[in-house]
Amino acid sequence: MNNIFFQRIVLALIVFGFTNNSYTQTLKSRPKLVVGIVVDQMRWDYLYRYSEKYTANGFKRLLGEGYSCEQTYINYFPSYTAPGHTAIYTGSVPAVHGIAANDWFERTENKVVYCTSDTSVQSVGGSKKAGQQSPHRLYTTTICDELRLATNFKSKTVGIALKDRGSILPAGQAANAAYWFDGISENWITSTYYMKELPAWVQKFNAKKLPAKYVKENWKMLLDASQYHESTEDDKWYERPFPNEEKPVFEHKVSEIKNQPLAEAIKSIPYGNTLTAEFAKAAIEGDTLGKRGTTDFLTVSFSPTDYIGHQFGINAIETEDTYIRLDKEIASFIDFLNEKVGKGEYLLFLTADHGGAHAVGFNKENRIPAGNVSEKEIFNMADSVLQLHFQKKNLVSAVVNQQLYLDHNNFVKEKLSTKEACEILIPVLSKIAGVDRVVAYEQLSETTLTPWFKECLSNQYKPLRTGDLQLLYHPAWMDDWAVKGTTHGSIFPYDTHIPLVFYGWGVKHGETVSKTYITDIAPTIAALLKIQMPNGATGTPITDLFK
Repeated sequence: MNNIFFQRIVLALIVFGFTNNSYTQTLKSRPKLVVGIVVDQMRWDYLYRYSEKYTANGFKRLLGEGYSCEQTYINYFPSYTAPGHTAIYTGSVPAVHGIAANDWFERTENKVVYCTSDTSVQSVGGSKKAGQQSPHRLYTTTICDELRLATNFKSKTVGIALKDRGSILPAGQAANAAYWFDGISENWITSTYYMKELPAWVQKFNAKKLPAKYVKENWKMLLDASQYHESTEDDKWYERPFPNEEKPVFEHKVSEIKNQPLAEAIKSIPYGNTLTAEFAKAAIEGDTLGKRGTTDFLTVSFSPTDYIGHQFGINAIETEDTYIRLDKEIASFIDFLNEKVGKGEYLLFLTADHGGAHAVGFNKENRIPAGNVSEKEIFNMADSVLQLHFQKKNLVSAVVNQQLYLDHNNFVKEKLSTKEACEILIPVLSKIAGVDRVVAYEQLSETTLTPWFKECLSNQYKPLRTGDLQLLYHPAWMDDWAVKGTTHGSIFPYDTHIPLVFYGWGVKHGETVSKTYITDIAPTIAALLKIQMPNGATGTPITDLFK
């Protein structure tokens, strides 16, 4: 009897030991923390363009120790911030995840809507409108959601960006938190979608009043002016000055800008990246990310690079100065992760939501064809043509994202044909300067576009959120609000070729020049973590980078 009892005890200990060992192995088979870094509007060539001025421990460390996918492209239209961040973390395209642009005409609401606006939630810690945001317009899960599901919600997922959309969309539906910056209150804020009040560590960080402190330092060149070899001279008419300036030249005394909250300027100067990095460090410590016995996920998006790029363009000293400074922030952040989480204990990737075009004025100055197109002109022309043809008014709802939306309700009411309307408009709109061609989405398969263009447009099409007609501009042409400064959004490489570097846990050193896509990022993270891809993913894992 005692012998049988003893055998049972031994067997139980063996089973317990095996089970416990399996649990330990599961923990060891994943990193302590995953960190996704998105640099808003970072072109792929910025990894190398200013490399002589980069430190050894920023971008160069990522390239020297990580795995770089040198030919990574956006595979949908338009290449904007919201669909870019969403594609990175969902592994999918607008036709599936639903985030068609930053703003779009929503047919179910019969108005232009913002990608994360949500009046059903309230602001927490900031001004009313700034906080009424959530991911409710997103149709799919993100890789952060899938990590939460895979660990039975033991993992923490947190999103951080100055822009609301750069924080909310990556963090996903089931995030523990998403934080963004409100210039009016000068605080990092959130909404009741996530919580009822800000955590103590966020309140403590806000109490430091760092945004105002940074803005008061103004923006001076980090280096001597003679060292900015990769940029044009400082005073260019096609760069957009700050509201208090006559010319767009250093020193930028942003602390003297009137008619806006002092801290609002933090978004448009490099110190905004400093603020973002410091808040990310505070989040790691405040939420004990990477120290809780399970894998956590932190998404960080650096937004000022986009604001600065829009204002000054690709070849500006301001842009070069920003990336030299950002390199130092990246280096400091990696050092922090090594200290707090442990070198080799975290998985990090760095990428971008889109690139950016050279300013129209810069292109013309250098004999490169370029120009601007007016969406207001497109609307007025289409409206008058259809009114003349059908003898009916109000047949065009909007022109947004180079897409023309017909008023389907009025077409049904008046018993008119939207197909006929498109056939009438295509030859007319195609004659506008800067427009290469006009495509009807319902007849996309019948067009003579290249297969790549067709794929990008098909990956965009969401019936209730996409226009009837898509206007495709010539390369280097853009909307007329960017007469000064620049923008992005096209299918061309300057907008769609983005950096992608994986670093740390489970990643070998190397690079590939095989074509990869923005939609491959989330599936790659899922494969490394051995969890499900996001539920709408269309990409595939980049397996060559696995150790």
